[in-house]
Amino acid sequence: MNIDVFNGDADGICALLQLRLAFPKESVLVTGVKRDIGLLSRVCAEAGDQIVVLDISLDKNRLALCELLNKGVSIFYMDHHYSGEIPVHQGLTSLISTDANVCTSLLMNIYLKQRFAEWAVTGAFGDNLDASAREAAKLLNLTAQELLKLQQLGIAINYNAYGTSIDDLYFAPDELYRQLEGFISPFDFIRDKAEICQQLFNGYNEDMSLAAQVDAEYQTDSISVVILPDEKWARRVSGVWGNQLANQYPDRAHAIVSNNQRGGYQISVRAPINNKVGADVLCALFSGGGRKAAAGINHIPYQQLTNFVAAFQSQYQ
Repeated sequence: MNIDVFNGDADGICALLQLRLAFPKESVLVTGVKRDIGLLSRVCAEAGDQIVVLDISLDKNRLALCELLNKGVSIFYMDHHYSGEIPVHQGLTSLISTDANVCTSLLMNIYLKQRFAEWAVTGAFGDNLDASAREAAKLLNLTAQELLKLQQLGIAINYNAYGTSIDDLYFAPDELYRQLEGFISPFDFIRDKAEICQQLFNGYNEDMSLAAQVDAEYQTDSISVVILPDEKWARRVSGVWGNQLANQYPDRAHAIVSNNQRGGYQISVRAPINNKVGADVLCALFSGGGRKAAAGINHIPYQQLTNFVAAFQSQYQ
């Protein structure tokens, strides 16, 4: 049995699209909302099964990973989040880089020797790695308008992944992947699945316009903290709104705080674009995780928000 385990955001989806275009296989899909990263614990596999894991932290899946390897499962693991010590096992092949300017889609692009670079560029744009996306696109000789289309699609796919549960999303990530599956070029998908693109674009634009009306709760020259209302649109927009603010104010770190329906907050953190460090370290203090440039906290009690803001200020002062 083949099992594909991937983050439900643009990076995870676009990485898997590239891999399965190069190596088509029928597979079971295991994914979820952006914050659902402990995905390997949901996998049921036996000796001889093959698992691909894309764009989720090895460190957050270490126990399940080791259990699967010890059962004789073969695992191919590609990621760009903090991994901790990588297990040495004959059943594990890993390609992991925590460089702040790469994502899993770009790692896959290198692995596949740029065979499906348009999807890699789309995933990188979705992960808010605009400079890296444009660098990877140089060999494609795209027009400015074509590059903009890939950027818009990447942002829209990424936007769809944010929410406390699948009910918050327009499309379940596995459903969206199946819609994208098989398209050699994102431009073919944009043309042939225009209704899906339009639904995502419209939802994104409407939610972003609502987010733009929310003032920062706390702001200095170095950090900004925005608390969004307890609404579906706010949970959907938390990540992409942080990306937009990071691009708009590249010398400032941003924290987007939203309710998680567990009696507390979830927080998306973006390091300054001009200083892509520290987001993972900061979020780890509150049992979160991620990467140097962008990380998150799934749950923090309401009363601990002031502690977070103090640590946030200290990290980026």
